[in-house]
Amino acid sequence: MFVRRLALAGLLTVVSVPFVPAPALAHGSPITPISRSAACAGNGTKRDTAACKAALKATDGFLGAYDNLRLANVDDDRERVPDGKLCSGGIDAYRGLDLARDDFPSTAVRSGEKLPITYRGTIPHEGSFRLYLTRPGYSPERKLTWGDLTELTEIKDPPLTGGSYRMRVTLPRRSGRHILYVVWETSSTPDTYYSCSDLVFPAAVAPSPSPSTSPSAPVKVTKKADIKPSVEATVEATVEPSATPLVLTAEQPADSSRTLGHWLIGGALLAIFLVVLGAGVRRLRRREIH
Repeated sequence: MFVRRLALAGLLTVVSVPFVPAPALAHGSPITPISRSAACAGNGTKRDTAACKAALKATDGFLGAYDNLRLANVDDDRERVPDGKLCSGGIDAYRGLDLARDDFPSTAVRSGEKLPITYRGTIPHEGSFRLYLTRPGYSPERKLTWGDLTELTEIKDPPLTGGSYRMRVTLPRRSGRHILYVVWETSSTPDTYYSCSDLVFPAAVAPSPSPSTSPSAPVKVTKKADIKPSVEATVEATVEPSATPLVLTAEQPADSSRTLGHWLIGGALLAIFLVVLGAGVRRLRRREIH
């Protein structure tokens, strides 16, 4: 009888204890390129930086564990995570990660680079990684919104090696500071993880002005009176050109009227000369007779 009462008491004790669900064991966060949570949150590696100190201050000195920024049972990311709270996943304990700053720990990258991603994972789980990048013109001076992002790719079930999921993504053309936004939706647990990794691309180079658009050198205007002719110009100005001889060719016939006039004048002069000569001869003969 005593044994039966003891067993019944034990059963009642078990029934009276409330059920506590076991915590999800799929934790993770990007460590390359380093995420804000991996840098600033609990056990973060860059907590002494100015941005991380500001993030801690914004959350009253406490940030959750770096690998535990997750939401359960997410049907639509945009509905569960509001604009301006993407880096915190909308979780109040991580709100300091949403600060609009340009000095969070970052990774230098280049356009066209195949960026290696190392996503630290505690226990292997299946799931998909959706990778986003901020659009051209994004400014870190404002909080991140869904409208700032463009999706790069989705990678499903990458292998877990050395305690991390390893992936690569080709970066499009960008300049300046941007954010790589990673959403890890696990399929073996109800959890979805969110993270922001700050990237710095080389600054855009302003194009140099083309020769056609560059201002031309001012043209110096010289007064005409100030211009002195050179020696060659002076000589050419004082030498009179010789008369051009008339050349007759088959294509340029001579002027017949002008030629005839010359002949008539010459004949008349010859006739006058002959008349004068004849008169002189006659006078000479008369003198001889007398």
